[in-house]
Amino acid sequence: MGAMDRIREDIQAVFDRDPAARTTIEVVLSYPGLHAIWFYRIGNWLWRHELKLLGRLVSEFARFITGIEIHPGATIGRRLFIDHGMGVVVGETAEIGDDVLIYQGVTLGGTSMKKEKRHPTIEDQVMISAGAAVIGPVRIGRGSRIGAGAVVVSSAPPYSTIVGIPGKVIEGESTRQDVATLEHARLPDPVARAMNGLVEKINKLGVRLEEIEERQDCLEDKLIPPQPPPVNGSVAKEADQSRLPPGNPPKQD
Repeated sequence: MGAMDRIREDIQAVFDRDPAARTTIEVVLSYPGLHAIWFYRIGNWLWRHELKLLGRLVSEFARFITGIEIHPGATIGRRLFIDHGMGVVVGETAEIGDDVLIYQGVTLGGTSMKKEKRHPTIEDQVMISAGAAVIGPVRIGRGSRIGAGAVVVSSAPPYSTIVGIPGKVIEGESTRQDVATLEHARLPDPVARAMNGLVEKINKLGVRLEEIEERQDCLEDKLIPPQPPPVNGSVAKEADQSRLPPGNPPKQD
C-alpha cells in the first residue's frame, strides 16, 4: 500500500469512529492523534533504516506538537485512531494491531530494565479507554475493551472487558460486538458481582438449612414415642415412699 493510500485510510478511520468529524480538511488540520501517527511512520522508517537518532528526534518533535509520545521502535498496524490523544505514551517494544481505538491518557508501558520485549501487545480491534495503563509484556486479546482508569498487568483472552485496579477480566461481556460500545459511565464492577453472588448463595444456604431443621423435627417426632401417663396407684405409692425418713426402707407385705 502506498503512502497516499495509507493516509486516506487513516482519515477514513477518523470518520468511522468519531461522530464529531465533519470534513476532510478539518480532520487533516485539527486531529493531533492523526498527526502523531503520521510522524510515527516517518520516525519508524528512520528507525528501521538505522537512523535511530533522527527517528527519536522526529518522535520528540511529534510529542511537542501533539502531546502524544510514540517510540519510533514500536510496531503499529493499520487504521489506529487516537482520539484527543493528550498524554498517550507508547513504548519501544509495544505492538498494536489493526483497527485499534485509543483515548487520551493511555499508557502502554514497560516494567523491565532489560533490552527485551517489555511492553504490551494489543491485538486487532481493541478499545482502550481514557486514563488506562497496560503495563508489561502482556497480550490483550482481539476485540477486548479496557475501561477508563484500569491498570492492566496480566494478559486477557479475546473479547474481554477489563476494568479496575489491578485490571480484572470479565469474560463474555463484549463477545464479538463493536468495541466502541463500552459505556464509560457504566463500567461493570466484578467485585460487586462477586459480592452479589455470595449474598445469593448465603440466602440459598439459609433456606436449605431451615428445610433440614424442619425435616429433623419431623423425624424426631416419628422416632421418639410419647411417654404413657403414670397409673394412679403407682403415683400414690411413690408419694408415700417419698414421705418416709431416710434409712427406713418400706415394709414388704
